[in-house]
Amino acid sequence: MSMMESTGGPYLNTAAVTSPVGIVRLLQMMFGCTTFSLVAHQGGFSAAYGTFCMFVWTFCFAVTVFIITCEFTHLHSCLSISWGNFTAAFAMLATLMSVTAAVIYPLYFVQLGCYPITCEVRDFRIAASVFAGLVFIVYGAEVFLTRAKPGQVTSYMATVSGLLKIVQAFVACIIFGALVNDSQYSKYVATQWCVAVYSFCFMVTVVVVAFSVTGKTAHLCFPFERSVVVYTFGAVLLYVSAAVIWPVFCFDSKYGSPQRPSACAKGRCPWDSQLVVAIFTYVNLLLYVVDLAYSQRIRFVSHI
Repeated sequence: MSMMESTGGPYLNTAAVTSPVGIVRLLQMMFGCTTFSLVAHQGGFSAAYGTFCMFVWTFCFAVTVFIITCEFTHLHSCLSISWGNFTAAFAMLATLMSVTAAVIYPLYFVQLGCYPITCEVRDFRIAASVFAGLVFIVYGAEVFLTRAKPGQVTSYMATVSGLLKIVQAFVACIIFGALVNDSQYSKYVATQWCVAVYSFCFMVTVVVVAFSVTGKTAHLCFPFERSVVVYTFGAVLLYVSAAVIWPVFCFDSKYGSPQRPSACAKGRCPWDSQLVVAIFTYVNLLLYVVDLAYSQRIRFVSHI
């Protein structure tokens, strides 16, 4: 008998690059690499906005390469995580991050004229913006292809409720960004309560995602699925309180200003940050309500 005789299945999983999801991931890798290469070579970036965009493209590219490599070589079976939950969570996160970068980069770096930059740099920035949009499209396509279908047994993070957990955490990060940008949240105890609501819900949502991705939900000493539903209901109540309190203490004439002060500098106005917080508070409230409606209709599967 040959020393090289196989004792199991094939060593390489060709479906990882030939299936619809595999092809989409190859496009993610190609478009992502093209985008940050165009920016790094000639397009250029600066300040926190440009650095964020470069981080998004390089981070998503690196994780996508890792996922393709693991699935192609079956190495993901050696990892002590729920692979289905991990890939579904990353696809949703990458979609949100890439659409943000696809909006920010052209908004701050693309212009029609060539002054004060050269026409060559302008063309590179336009090309990078086009590929940034393609990056968002292909990550969104993976979410669409891998989402849970009615009656299908799949990983929790591929369900509507699981995907919403990623969106909720992402929206909370936007709220935190506005809060630290001179939002004057420490002015009243009531607005500090709102910050506590945002922080608590964000932390618990991250814990839910972490337990799902690591596949440890079956090892807990309490019913995880029921606890998630109870938490989601509590989060709805907490966000309702924040949705009422924050606008009152920021935009009521007794505590704040109903209109944007004329003396406020662009980009450095507390009123602008307060408005962003208010808008995304209502966005997250809606997300938690939808999550509550869906979370009662699913069953957790930790080993997929």
